[in-house]
Amino acid sequence: MVPSDRPFRWRAVVVVVFLPTIVFSMGQFAIIPVIPALAQGLGADLGGAALIASMLVVGQLIGDIPSGAVVARIGERQAMIAATGLALVAVVVMLVAAHPAVLGLGVLTLGIAGASFGLARHAFMTSFVPVRYRARALSTLGGSHRLGAVAGPLAGAALLTVTGEPASVVILLAVCCFAAATLLLVLRDPAAAMSRGPGTVGEAEVRQEVVGLWGTLAAQKNVLLTLGVGSAILSGLRQVRQVVLPVWAISIGLDEATTSLIIGVAAAIDFSLFFLGGWIMDRFGRLWTILPCALGLSAGLIALAFTHDIDARVGWYVVIALFLALSNGLGAGILMTLGADLADPRNPAPFLGAWRFTTDLGGAGAPILVTALTAAFSLSVGVAAIGVVGLLGAVIMRVYIPRHVSARPSEGSGGS
Repeated sequence: MVPSDRPFRWRAVVVVVFLPTIVFSMGQFAIIPVIPALAQGLGADLGGAALIASMLVVGQLIGDIPSGAVVARIGERQAMIAATGLALVAVVVMLVAAHPAVLGLGVLTLGIAGASFGLARHAFMTSFVPVRYRARALSTLGGSHRLGAVAGPLAGAALLTVTGEPASVVILLAVCCFAAATLLLVLRDPAAAMSRGPGTVGEAEVRQEVVGLWGTLAAQKNVLLTLGVGSAILSGLRQVRQVVLPVWAISIGLDEATTSLIIGVAAAIDFSLFFLGGWIMDRFGRLWTILPCALGLSAGLIALAFTHDIDARVGWYVVIALFLALSNGLGAGILMTLGADLADPRNPAPFLGAWRFTTDLGGAGAPILVTALTAAFSLSVGVAAIGVVGLLGAVIMRVYIPRHVSARPSEGSGGS
């Protein structure tokens, strides 16, 4: 395992680990607010737009199936470079799409690329960061995603103001993918940069004994059917927030630039809390962030469901979007941290692939459930239902985190 007493240099990971993540995330998050508008421009109704937006997390779920084995075999930098290439394929598909189904295929492909990119970073941090720094390091990794979530929508809003064309944001995604790939090619391999200190787990060890996803799911079923289910519900809450806010904005009459601006400001609040959340997890334990996160997201979605038809719906939309960002920010990196706590640090990729598959199953299923409930009843019913399910997820976390993770993992072995 990763020794907890070896030196750890933050500067060694800031550029080689976090910078490509920020750039890639910027492109991903820039496109999220405009996916419903792109879908409606091709003739999709509100339910169809929500379904196409949810293809991003469906793609992440599909991508989780091979990602653990791919990362373990070829290394994290090579996996990330391949992911940026696949994301560029997605860009081409979205640009040439003349039908909502083709656009959905492009969004699905982008989600697959994002899964490989994310798992590669997660496996590296689990292997090379000492246990006592784990939550802060992974929260900072989560913060790098959130910085992209701030910059992406704000840059998208500026482009939309100038061009008035949602397709311009797809071009921004392409630029970000090129930039991330260039950084990965130019910068030193993170494994080489971090493997010089004593006690570091080398890349060769990370690649050993690759276990298939299905075998890992079977071997770890006791954890994945309990704590994994709770984490899947939290992932679902987060993805519903990302999918619903742009769709909700369209349904109450907001334009794309205003929607991107609101989501960008909310993302700034989300981003501002990432290191505080990591410090709380390392200092007091995982429950102190995951429960406020899950309960806050659930309450926010339930409240949003009651505001669609009131006169002050735009004002309430802004307030609730900011509250959801605050709640989500408190849990920055928590799912990655729990996965790292439970994974074998000598060979984390197989378990992390299974863990991410489980959590992304919730992330993919929840938006699809909202879409189905929207088609059958209304968008408000779908959002409220997910909020109620989120309360169940909070209960599961409260019961099973103490059973599988020590009270303060930084003081123990780091997993069970």
